[in-house]
Amino acid sequence: MQPVKWPHVVSPIAFGLMLAAAPAAQTPPRAQVVIVVDGLRPDDVNAETMPRLTRIGQRGIVFRDHHSVFPTVTRVNSSSMVTGVYPEGHGLLGNTIYVASVSPTRGLDTGIYTNLEAVARASGRLLTAPTLGELLQKAGRKLLTIGSGSSGALFLLDSTGAGVSAHQDFSRPPALGSRLTEKLGSPPAHGTPNDALNRRVFDAYLTLGLDEIHPDVTFMWISDPDTTAHAKGVGTPTTLEALKLVDAGIGRVEDTLRARGLLDRTNLIVVSDHGFSTHTSALRLDALVQPFAKTMPDGSSDIVVAEGAINFRAGADPARVSAIVAALQKRPEVGAIFTRPAARGGVEGIVPGTLSFDVARWNHQRSGEILVSASWTDAANAEGRRGTTAQNGVAGHGTSSPFDIHATLIAAGPDFKEHATGDAPTANLDLAPTLLSLAGLAVPQAMTGRVIEEGLRSGPSPASLRLERLTETVKTPDGSYQLTAHRSTVAGHRYLDFTDVVRR
Repeated sequence: MQPVKWPHVVSPIAFGLMLAAAPAAQTPPRAQVVIVVDGLRPDDVNAETMPRLTRIGQRGIVFRDHHSVFPTVTRVNSSSMVTGVYPEGHGLLGNTIYVASVSPTRGLDTGIYTNLEAVARASGRLLTAPTLGELLQKAGRKLLTIGSGSSGALFLLDSTGAGVSAHQDFSRPPALGSRLTEKLGSPPAHGTPNDALNRRVFDAYLTLGLDEIHPDVTFMWISDPDTTAHAKGVGTPTTLEALKLVDAGIGRVEDTLRARGLLDRTNLIVVSDHGFSTHTSALRLDALVQPFAKTMPDGSSDIVVAEGAINFRAGADPARVSAIVAALQKRPEVGAIFTRPAARGGVEGIVPGTLSFDVARWNHQRSGEILVSASWTDAANAEGRRGTTAQNGVAGHGTSSPFDIHATLIAAGPDFKEHATGDAPTANLDLAPTLLSLAGLAVPQAMTGRVIEEGLRSGPSPASLRLERLTETVKTPDGSYQLTAHRSTVAGHRYLDFTDVVRR
């Protein structure tokens, strides 16, 4: 499907008529509202810091083993949330990606929506899997996406423009942005905490969303605590303040829905795209790879490092791939290393001692030759918050550490169990099939995520699910580098829990 071409100029009146004219047949009786709290660690959800979200979990269900998709970065996960597949299926492989047809000498920042538009133009399609917005549109349903984070994160929630989207940098259709400005004023400046922009997202849903758009499915992307924690750190006073402000916003959504008689027919889902870790600023992947690069005729390097992905511009060079991996395996700041599978579906990559891309579910035609994760520890920071990674900056995410992979999922509403907890693994790619199921729509077989049936009132008891844990280890011939993937399986679906490395 080609991206929807919205008119460049649409009056607010015409916009309202367009929404009113949208197919209303077979509208589901219940609305689905997803609030993505960027970077929310599960241990941040407590009665002191986030009392409203804690109470939502108490009246509904808390999923205690929720997973971010690896690489544990925002735009990979926003793509998985709405496609129901891993990066191997949707092709958005990092927060920074390498697409030679768009930028042959450097990676592209996927946080900028115009870069994503450029990839779509060059590739014919940005995400190589059907999206929730497209499936809802086909069924005559409405998707609304609103966000305060990067424009790219919001763009990827509805990459073909099948629904309506509002962000401080763009709106689809453009008249939606004009209408929001009429109701709420111009977008405020970015802040730390980013409360003003976050409040605008909540306000947009509670006014324009409920009064005029009446979406069947809504995604609200809230940029904190991610925005603040990147700058201030995990568990610091400023980050805790950001969390409390977000919690108040979630509470306001719940209170407004209750006051308007809508809460009993609204399923409210709060989820995070990834966890968070304190950084020790040790890994410089570009510098480690640079000695192996060659010069292209234009004078640029023939290797492009895009986040943790190492790409060879002139095609795979097995000897150099092996040499780079061997050098990285000796570096303590390097954790898990992934390469193309030695055998389809196998655990080991083509280079001894590496895990297969299939373990990471990252094996796509756009993949580089090597995928690298920084090393991690369970050490506590100055605020007593556990989890460090050897990445640069104050704090962040992206690795296969359990602190980056372990994320938040809480749900409450007419279709979810009450006063419950779920210990079976879930992941962000499970959102799309679950939302389709809640909307009474068929789940495409191509979706590798699962409907989280144990969380639904009509589903089985969470305790009845059979859970299997397994470890799979690869190592170098001399045993100096040993890499283990810890995975869990439930209902035929396998999840990457974390990796760890032992060096001798």
